[in-house]
This record gives sequence, structure tokens and C-alpha cells, in this order.
Amino acid sequence: MSGNSWNNSSLNYAAMAIPAFFLFLGLEYFAARRQKRGHVFRFESSVANLSIGVAERLLNLFLTTSFYSVFMYVYEHFAIWSIPNHWLVWVILILVTDLVWYWYHRFGHEINLLWAAHIVHHHSEEFNYTVSARITTLQSIVRNIFWCILPLAGFHPSMIITILIVHGTYSFFTHTELIRSLGWLENILITPSHHRVHHSSNEKYLNKNYGDLFVFWDKLFGTFEKENEKPVYGLTHPLQSHSFIWQHFHYFMEMQQAISIAHGWKNKLKIIFGKPEMLHQSFRTQVEKIYLTERMPANPTFRYKAYLVTQLIVSVLILFFVTLFYVQLQVDQIVAASLFIFITLINCGALLEQRRWIYYLENTRFLLITGFVSYWLSSPMVLIISFCFIFMFNAPLEKRYLKFLYG
Repeated sequence: MSGNSWNNSSLNYAAMAIPAFFLFLGLEYFAARRQKRGHVFRFESSVANLSIGVAERLLNLFLTTSFYSVFMYVYEHFAIWSIPNHWLVWVILILVTDLVWYWYHRFGHEINLLWAAHIVHHHSEEFNYTVSARITTLQSIVRNIFWCILPLAGFHPSMIITILIVHGTYSFFTHTELIRSLGWLENILITPSHHRVHHSSNEKYLNKNYGDLFVFWDKLFGTFEKENEKPVYGLTHPLQSHSFIWQHFHYFMEMQQAISIAHGWKNKLKIIFGKPEMLHQSFRTQVEKIYLTERMPANPTFRYKAYLVTQLIVSVLILFFVTLFYVQLQVDQIVAASLFIFITLINCGALLEQRRWIYYLENTRFLLITGFVSYWLSSPMVLIISFCFIFMFNAPLEKRYLKFLYG
């Protein structure tokens, strides 16, 4: 790669969304502390939220271009007509986009297969800006399938992407407890108050307020509920784990468990495409007993928290630079950085669960780093020495490592 290739024109400025996110998150955190509402942030939950957000941002680096390509393909080959670029069209597009969002979001709560992709966004039992990061890549794919309606209708993909950025930015600011009411705007927009209702597990709040930007779709289709009692956030049957992997796949495993004992393909299809409330909560208990080992007693010392936060910060920094220089990086650099981030995120989840096998993740990450250095220097000896070091000092290192973390 020549030095001349490193120029501003090839930088991906979408990376600036990452520091902007943490700027507003920091402002919210200090505002909460100033209002003596520190309970708005819980350490374990916030770390889990941010870990999922980092993974989604990383995976979407590989998918964003393909999303646009799909929109363009649909537009060029199947568009009913071509809608011109006019200010009135932009008004119509933002309304139509919000209507599509409403139904995508509603189906995501009413169809098990789609709920499996969306449920991760609702795990958190706190409600702050970190919750807005709980979007999985699978959910992004489902969402963009719905967006294909827009180029099919004749809206140009460039216009669609612009409006979706507006939607994504606005929805970030609705995930907070600190903004109580926006007065007359509560009758027009989806506000933090309305979205708190949506994230609540209170019985009267269930399956309400699906809108993203405007509130009138919920009022039109009978799914609006005003915030008039204190919300209790999270699922009606709370998840018993902060594991990064478990949070992504537990509901698919619950569905598989239900399908395995269902008789007949009709009953199996009802599980896949039926409503989440039809899937009995006992299936979650069953899969938790099978796949979740008991956690060690929590001992969140300062060094434990510092180590966890340090790992998360390193992941975010790597994500930022990979995003910023994405076009200029070689494939091997992107693969190595991505593997490091994912191992670190799994590591963070295992730390939150106080798992002992985290030590082997550390070995894997160490070998990944030394392996990349070995490849970069064209010197296999670096990797060989690393293997020998782990083999020779494995037992005492594991003991010291676990004692350092868990006490």
C-alpha cells in the first residue's frame, strides 16, 4: 500500500458517529449523576449493551454497502415508477418510511421468528442511551428487507438512505429516562416518554408504541399508550445472563426446544410464525438449565471493573479506526481486527458471568495477536515462542489470572 493512498477522500467519516455516541452518552451520565439518579446506569447492563452495539457496528461495516446495492437493484429492476427528487417527495418519503418502520417493528413483536432477531433490543433492565446500541446485525438485515418496499415504490436509494440516517439518529435520543415530557410535541412525535412505555414490561404497556418518529401511526392502529405509571424495563421473564453469545441466540434455542416436542409440521410452523406470548416461558428455563452453567459468586472489585472497561474501550477504539480507514485497510488487517474485537466482546460477557474458562479466551486472543505479528514480520518463530510460553506456564498463569480478576 503506497503512502499516497492515505488521503482524506478515502476516509469513512461515518466513523464520527462513534465518538458522537459516546459524547452524548457521557452527557447523559453526568446529567444523571447531577440529578442524583445514578440508578439510571447499571455497570453490568451498560457493558452488555455497549458490547452488542460494538458487534453490530462492526458487522454492518461489511453489510452497509450491500444494503444500498440491494436497494439499487430493486429500484432499477422492479420499481413501479420513478419518483422525482422534489421537496414534497421528501415529506412523503419520511411519512412512508415511518409507516414501514411501524409495521416492521410491530411484526418484530408479533412473529416469533422476527422477535428472535429483535428481542435483544429489549433485554436491558435499564433505560439510557446505551440501550439504543442493542441492535443486532440480524435485526438490521430483517429491517432492510422491509425497507425494500421503498425502492420498489420508486423512491431513489440515495433518498432512502438519507431518511434512514435521520430515523436512526432521532431514535437514539428517545432512549433516556432524563427527559420527562416534551409538551405539545408529545402529540406529534415519538418522545422518550412514549418509547419508555414501549420498553416496559408492565402489563398495560406490553405491545405498545411501535412508532419511531411520529406518534399518529400508533394512535391510528390502536397501539398507543401514554406513560402514566412507572415503567419496569426489560422482558416479562428476565434473562438470567449477560453473556454476549447467549443474549444473541437464546430465543432461537427456546424456539428449537419448542419445535422439537411439537407434533406435526403445522404446530411447528405455528411456533415459528406464531406470537411470542404463545411460546411458554418454561422453554427458557429448560434451555438455561441445559446450556447455562452456574455463575461464580460475583465479586466486582475495582480491578475487575477496570479490566472490563479497559477491554471495552480498546474494542471501541479499534472499531473506530477500522471504520475510519476501512477502504484503505487490507483484508488480513480487517479480519485480524474483527476477530480481536469479537473475542474481546465474548470475553467481556464471560467476565460479567464470572466464568473460569475466560482464561482460555485470553490465550486465544494472545495467540491471535502474536500470530498476526508473526505473519506481519514473516517470522513463524514469534508464534512458536508464544505457544511454548503458554504450554510451559499454563497452570500458574491461570491461577494468578483468576485470582487477579475474581479474588
